[in-house]
Amino acid sequence: MEIVANIPTPEECASQILDYTGHKLEPDAAGELWLKILQHKWFLSEKLGRDVGIKVACLDFVENTASNLQDLREEEIAHILRELGGTLVDRSIWDTISDTQPPKKIVQKRIILPLTEVDLAQKHGVIPPKTIIFFGPPGTGKTHFVKAIAGVLKWWYVEVSPSDLMAEGQDRLGFNLKLLMEKATRLEETVVFIDEFEEIAASRDNASRIDKSITNEFLKQVPILKKRGGKILLVCATNYIRQLDAALLRPGRFDCIIPVGGLDHNGLKTIFEHYLSTTNAGDVDSDRIVREIPFYTPADIEYLFQKVTHTAFERELVIGRDYQITTEMFLEKIPEVKPSLTDKITEEFERDCREFTRY
Repeated sequence: MEIVANIPTPEECASQILDYTGHKLEPDAAGELWLKILQHKWFLSEKLGRDVGIKVACLDFVENTASNLQDLREEEIAHILRELGGTLVDRSIWDTISDTQPPKKIVQKRIILPLTEVDLAQKHGVIPPKTIIFFGPPGTGKTHFVKAIAGVLKWWYVEVSPSDLMAEGQDRLGFNLKLLMEKATRLEETVVFIDEFEEIAASRDNASRIDKSITNEFLKQVPILKKRGGKILLVCATNYIRQLDAALLRPGRFDCIIPVGGLDHNGLKTIFEHYLSTTNAGDVDSDRIVREIPFYTPADIEYLFQKVTHTAFERELVIGRDYQITTEMFLEKIPEVKPSLTDKITEEFERDCREFTRY
């Protein structure tokens, strides 16, 4: 008896394996598995002395080679992570966020604990979130928060921007978004982060045909992701939450909508001292400097350090001996770094918080 030579396409293999066994595989992995199933069909038919159907062979192969299927599944996940640029984030990034910063308390209570205290969450019927939006002014640390979540959970971190999805042209964005979401549903213990979310989920009011189709595609994909079992977290960030389509902001699509705004004194000091620990610092009065930068964002602090450290580097080159960073150096450079936040931006953010926050 010969093995059937007419092999389906990888997509058809994936569809048939799903129909026969309930196991969903990426097309490439399904195509590889299909060859093994055909070989198993031949051996099984020889053993029984009759031709067995492909469905029977498929079910028998999967039931009796669970370990092989698990290996293939792990290989498939590794392939997707490599393709999407998945990385692991150090747990310490969580500690760079001040405990006094309100979003950290929300994230700890609403996201981290239900995903780490699984048995207790199940006991009380607590459903861990799968979809989250972070919103707030530019530079306030939304990306930092997402990385911190991945780090403390010890999950993979995958970051996607609209420019990645539009690499082949805007008309391909919707298709690439669909592929991304389909791949995301195949992952385990992964935080998928989409930045500049307003670029792919903008309001459909007065939008172009292409923009409407992109938003519609996302509206279709989110429920599919949420219904899937397993440990996957989709986090989207936007600087302009009012630009998002209203359908995405209603309960049902996103489990949490969390504001990330300006920092209090302790929050600024925590980030300042984190950067300070990586420099050749001398006598630096952190509290004094932090009082001078109330409207700075984490991004502003990072830029301030770039200017100060480079100045120290240049001065040591000139004098030829150790040159330490001091309080006076920061005070000298602060006027050169314009704060990202203003009273007006803060007022608008507070209004957005009252209207859109949900957790």
